[in-house]
Amino acid sequence: MSYVTYSAETLERACRDMFEKFGFSATEAAQITDVLLLADLYGVKSHGTQRLVRYHKSIGKGCVKVDAKPQIVFETPVSAVIDANAAMGQLTSIYAMNLAIEKARKVGMAFVTVRNSNHYGIAGYYTKMACDQGMMAMCVTNSESIMVHTNSKQAILGSNPIAFAMPAKPYPFWFDAATTVVPKGKLEVYHKADKPLGENWGTDENGEACRDAKRVLACIDSKKGVGGILPVGGIREESGSHKGYGFSMICELLCAITSGGATSNHHVRKPGQSAGTCHAFIVIDPKIFGDTQEIEAHLSAFLQELRDAKRADENVPIYTHGEKEALAMQYHKEHGIEVDISTVAEMINICNDLGLDSREYFGDVDISNAKETTYEIKGMEQ
Repeated sequence: MSYVTYSAETLERACRDMFEKFGFSATEAAQITDVLLLADLYGVKSHGTQRLVRYHKSIGKGCVKVDAKPQIVFETPVSAVIDANAAMGQLTSIYAMNLAIEKARKVGMAFVTVRNSNHYGIAGYYTKMACDQGMMAMCVTNSESIMVHTNSKQAILGSNPIAFAMPAKPYPFWFDAATTVVPKGKLEVYHKADKPLGENWGTDENGEACRDAKRVLACIDSKKGVGGILPVGGIREESGSHKGYGFSMICELLCAITSGGATSNHHVRKPGQSAGTCHAFIVIDPKIFGDTQEIEAHLSAFLQELRDAKRADENVPIYTHGEKEALAMQYHKEHGIEVDISTVAEMINICNDLGLDSREYFGDVDISNAKETTYEIKGMEQ
């Protein structure tokens, strides 16, 4: 697989200009771009610039309403339910997390849910927002049906990631993971790279284990109900499949059920309608437990004990959650971000469609070996 390296500043400018051309304000374009760039800087390629093609098509089909604004439909001092009105998921989620932070600052904790939204990017972006302000936070979302849950061959649940963050030194605790073995975006990355999937990652149209990324993706996009990605724990209960299944259900309870929104199996894939995605944002101000500096110091010491544990292999360091991402960000800011050639080709095509000169961002790069990857949203017409 071939990559092209670009500076974070170049990718930021390209994404920002694209979103402004889509019709978003300069502020909105910057906010959406910030979410995407954090994923690329953290090394989470599945949720960075490679998602642009998805947003391009969703906006073009009217599934994302560029001018829509989120609306609070129910509220208490400690909670709120927001209807996104089909707005861009990132913009709605930044609004929702800021509301949760504001409430938590006043009353100690807050729980804000969202319905009728769209894909919102990397879940950990929103917990980082609260963590950067000295608070601990949890964020979950549901998604289209891609998880084949325990003892089933039908995809009903979503990848349904769980993110959590809490201040610590020298690195905050920052956890963000799908409740499926891998998210759909990881399959897209493997498809572009012509790499076989890991064992027990997905199943095919017959409900059998499958390592062909294109085939598993076709099952998901066909919406025929059979085949998809397995939960954390794999295909059988003996290996812990029921745990990933349960974690995914917790996400549905926290975001879809509490907001009155659509569970993953009722997400819409029709032109002119939002996906129906639901999110939840939970923020806790540590001051409700006492001295915040003591709490942070306690966590920092515990994380260091984990890093200092006896290693299984002396040559392989032990990391705590969020440490690798912090180091990856530092590296990518200094050395640039590698973007696979297929994603570069997608961005060039988007620029051409929007009337932007792609050479201003990507140069005269040769994309003749790029792979066609627009399969990911073919099911949108159904």
